[in-house]
Amino acid sequence: MDKFVTRTTKVVEPAPAERHKPDGPHQPKSQPKRKYDEGYLALGFTATAVGAEERPMCVLCLKPLAADSMRPNKLRRHLETTHPSHVNKSIDFFQRKLAEYRQQENRMIKAASVNGKAQMASYRVAYRIAQCKKPHTIAEQLILPAALDMVSVMLDETSAAKLKAVPLSNDTIARRIWDISSDLEEQLIEKLKESRFALQVDEATDSNKDCLFISYVRFVNCESLCEELLFCKYIKNRATADELFKIMDSYLKEHHLKWENCVGFCSDGAQTMAGSRKGLQALIKRVAPDAHWTHCVIHREALASRQLSPELNEVLTEVVSVVNFIKIRPLKARLFSALCEEMGADHTSVLFHSEARWLSRGKVLSRVFELRAEIRMFLEEEHMYEAASKFCDEQFLLKLAYLSDVFGKLNELNLQLQGKDKHLPHLADKITAFSRKLEVWGRRLDQPNIDVFENLSEVAETTDSGATTVTPCIKQHISSLRGLFKKYFPINSAQYAWVMDPFNAAAPADFSSAEEDQLIEMTSDSTLRLRFKAQTLSEFWFGVEREYPLIGQRAACILLPFATPYLCEMGCSAVASLKTKYRSQLNIEHDLRVAVSSLQPCFEKMCNAKQAHCSH
Repeated sequence: MDKFVTRTTKVVEPAPAERHKPDGPHQPKSQPKRKYDEGYLALGFTATAVGAEERPMCVLCLKPLAADSMRPNKLRRHLETTHPSHVNKSIDFFQRKLAEYRQQENRMIKAASVNGKAQMASYRVAYRIAQCKKPHTIAEQLILPAALDMVSVMLDETSAAKLKAVPLSNDTIARRIWDISSDLEEQLIEKLKESRFALQVDEATDSNKDCLFISYVRFVNCESLCEELLFCKYIKNRATADELFKIMDSYLKEHHLKWENCVGFCSDGAQTMAGSRKGLQALIKRVAPDAHWTHCVIHREALASRQLSPELNEVLTEVVSVVNFIKIRPLKARLFSALCEEMGADHTSVLFHSEARWLSRGKVLSRVFELRAEIRMFLEEEHMYEAASKFCDEQFLLKLAYLSDVFGKLNELNLQLQGKDKHLPHLADKITAFSRKLEVWGRRLDQPNIDVFENLSEVAETTDSGATTVTPCIKQHISSLRGLFKKYFPINSAQYAWVMDPFNAAAPADFSSAEEDQLIEMTSDSTLRLRFKAQTLSEFWFGVEREYPLIGQRAACILLPFATPYLCEMGCSAVASLKTKYRSQLNIEHDLRVAVSSLQPCFEKMCNAKQAHCSH
């Protein structure tokens, strides 16, 4: 029975290292790599590189073979089995096939190069369109046809035909702008991650009555201040402080930005923004305790100059009523314009008054004062004798002249407070200067001296009593302005003296001993004194911070915060240009970022990340 029993013998497998280890001196030698020979072309093969390896490639089917097939017998076998009809062809035939292949390869390389240039041109055109706030369709409807016309006239039709490869359709331009916006946002976030920053926010309503929440950011980049759009988001529900904070907080968390790096926050005085308990200011201070809230300096200036005495307010009300009578009816506006042209006036129209516009009151009053004779004559022709009599009354004209003068000076101050790169110390100096002027004007009125008010002086010269009858009213208004400016601007610019001129100002009383010691060391450095004269204020202090961190950080907390939401106002103007009634469904954020950003897009990076296609 043993023959029916299967005996199993246990076979011991060698270890992997032993299994593959050659025995002693009988190690296999590496086979030498064969190189391509020109004679292989007679068999229909040329050489091609696959990675770092040279392989034979058939010029008939363009199929590369393995590297170890670089042998005449294997090449002949491929020719005989795959292309039997070409076995007896001469070498000239295979040379023509090789030339055709190389010519085709050059055409492919050239086509790819043209597509790459067309893609770059497409990105640059989209960038120009977004910066100019134009519709996306303008590229295909205007820019490309105009470029074709110019190139065909200045060069030739062949050069113009090359421009047709540039993709400029509406959807393509929209995608390009989205890519550019994403690149700019990526650059901004990368700069903000480890930098201190300050914010300014504002609300805006576009042409489609959608509510937008706009925020700008100021940060330090290479020892200089940069100001960029942080985001522009739609407010879907009520514009409450909780909703606004939720938008800001989610954006910062999404991009891994730290609230601890926020040192300042600027807004207007609306309760939603400025509320110390439930406003956006209070919510931000919970997550960023060191952030200092700044009430917009321009808004405070407008609030301080809004109040008028009953006598002066009566003049303003009458002026607004007359302006509305002329402007609100198209026929009246045309007749008044014709009258102004006939009388040789410098202007042919009056301006609407708006309480929401900072410069409106001064511009309206100045224009009415300049056209007072034309307005009186027009009102008489329209049988508005009661209103026309106002422009013959000396008291009314004296008050109108004063209002145009004082609000003209307030407009000058307002314009000085506007602009980019404005710091609290700079604007505090402007406010202090205007407050001191008010004191001087009040003293001059006691003499009496009204030379500072040009229009008032002009009218006073034509009256018998001069301006003495309206001087008490003017003095009361000047005194009221002084009190309101002290109320809305309690901070004196002297507290910023050590930042504006550290080498001549004394250390503030609230400085610690370490801070005062560092200030003494810094102001004793003659090299820094020379740098202070050659650099801007922000560049100097951010450069000093590395050597003197205590006072450098304290100066940064004064220079970084915004003094006004001026940039947000500019953003609102850009929104009005971008989102018209013809583009009511446009997603505004990407176009707005490209339109207002000062960063430069990385066009090469964007093109390399996309596959180039010709226009179709």
